[in-house]
Formats: sequence, C-alpha cells, structure tokens
Amino acid sequence: MLDYTDRHFRFLIRLMSRHTRLYTEMLTTGALLHGDPRRHLEFDLTEHPLALQVGGSEPGELARCAQLAADFNYDEINLNVGCPSKRVQSGRFGACLMTEPRLVAECVATMVSAAAVPVTVKTRIGVDRHDSYEQLAMFVRTVANAGCGVFIIHARKAWLQGLSPRQNREVPPLRYDIAARLKDDFPDLIIIVNGGIQTLAAMHSHLLTFDGVMIGREACSNPYLFAAVDLKVFGTRGTVPTREQLLDAYIPYVENQLQKGVPLQRMTRHLLGLFQGCPGARQWRRYLSEQAPRTGAGVEVLKGATQLIRAAA
Repeated sequence: MLDYTDRHFRFLIRLMSRHTRLYTEMLTTGALLHGDPRRHLEFDLTEHPLALQVGGSEPGELARCAQLAADFNYDEINLNVGCPSKRVQSGRFGACLMTEPRLVAECVATMVSAAAVPVTVKTRIGVDRHDSYEQLAMFVRTVANAGCGVFIIHARKAWLQGLSPRQNREVPPLRYDIAARLKDDFPDLIIIVNGGIQTLAAMHSHLLTFDGVMIGREACSNPYLFAAVDLKVFGTRGTVPTREQLLDAYIPYVENQLQKGVPLQRMTRHLLGLFQGCPGARQWRRYLSEQAPRTGAGVEVLKGATQLIRAAA
C-alpha cells in the first residue's frame, strides 16, 4: 500500500466506515526521523482509529518512531515484517526480517518500552526456504514474548528473489489454513488475516476463525466495498450510502485541500474505482484520469465525471 493509503484515501474510506481501523502507508524510520515528521504524520481527527505502519530494523530508531506515534496520537504502531521489495530488503527491513526473530523481538520490546502505544506486527507465513510451520510458530512466539499481542498474517509466503512485489501478492498460494493453525496454537494472541479477501462474504467467513481481517489492494481498486462494512460486519444501524452521496461528502474535503495547494489528482486517483461494476465506470475513470492532472483543475472535474455516470445509468 506504499504511496497509496495517504490521508486523502483514508478520509474517503472513513466517510464509508466509522469502525474500520485504518493504516498509513509504510513509512521508513529514516523518513520519519530525518525528514519532516509533521508532513508524514499529520492526519484528520476523523481518521481515528488509525495505525502508523513503519519499516525499520534498528531498535533505537524504532523506539523514537514509537514516541512520535504517541506524540501524534496514533492508536497503534505496526512494524512491517512482510514487504518483499528489493528496496526494502536493501534497508534490512520488511519480509527479510522473518529470518531474524530475535532482532524483531528486540525491536518490539524497545518500542513497547518507549511509548504507551500498542505495538503490532504484520508478517507473512514464511520467506524463501524458511517456510515451515515450526519456523513461523517460533517467530510468533519469540516476538509475542517481547510484548506484541497482535499479529497481522498475510497468508502467503514471500519469495525475496525471483518475484516482484506484485507477483508476491499473486503467485505464492494463499494458505489460510496456516494462519488458522496459528490461531489454534496461540489462542491468547489476536490474529488478523490478510491476503486475497475481496468481499463481505469472505470477511464474514474469516471472522469465524480469526479475530479480524485486513483488506489491502481490494480497498484501492474497489473502495465502495467499505460502504456496507459498518452495517454488515460491525452490526451498526443505518443505511448504506450511495456512491453519489459519498462524492457529495468528499467534495468539501477536496475543496479544502485544493485551497491548501494539494493537486486535484492526488485526491481523485482514489476515486477511480468508486463506480467499479457500474454503467459508465470506464468513462468515469477515463475522464478523471485525463482531466484531473490538468493545471488548475478543480471540483468541476468531479462534477463533470458525475454527469457521465448519471447519463450512463
């Protein structure tokens, strides 16, 4: 979700669901500690509950990031031990850390001691040839003993050589049974499953086994999936907003961000999949893709795209 789950995307999802926990894009310790932390970490208060996801492997740096998470009032700080990209590997974090459970445990323990923000870990079920269940269970046990009570399990292994990050989301087979075995063997831990979950029905099915589900790429391509989550997953009362009602609610936010100098395309790119499966969806995507990048583009672009959808209905 790097470069995607920015504050504009999260605001859009929050318009649909008040209860879904949102996660930032993965931010490296270097970006947070040596860049502009305010630019990276500021968010709209409506985004709560919100988790900060970080990538790193140096305990002291991660401890400082945990302190930043507390300072900016995040609800959770999540250590990414699942990303397989070569750039991440070169920085010695992400999925390659699965082979160093003691280091991950040290990182977690230091973060837990540094700030009163819950520390969680997102990981895979294995990496390269380190893919036995015994190795996975040892990793979870070691890290849990350091103070982590929540594990988000992407139910695929990662191949660090030979597969691209995209292929690592598609080629290794999903093994929900491995994640379920973890839940059986570690009943006191919160185990959240991730990977290949695309429908409300699939969410319901997984919640019979796991403590939660994480939605990744489907949230990007089909954000309207979240419009019914509060009602049908969290059991709240109310009605599911229509896509046009969501646009009406999003436009004031867009106007506000435009006044701050944010380019329109930074926000409309998160709307490309809003009408997925609806008449006129292709015209909607094309219009936004062509018109939003233009210099000076404003909310009239959204209104023009909406007219195309209405004409196709």
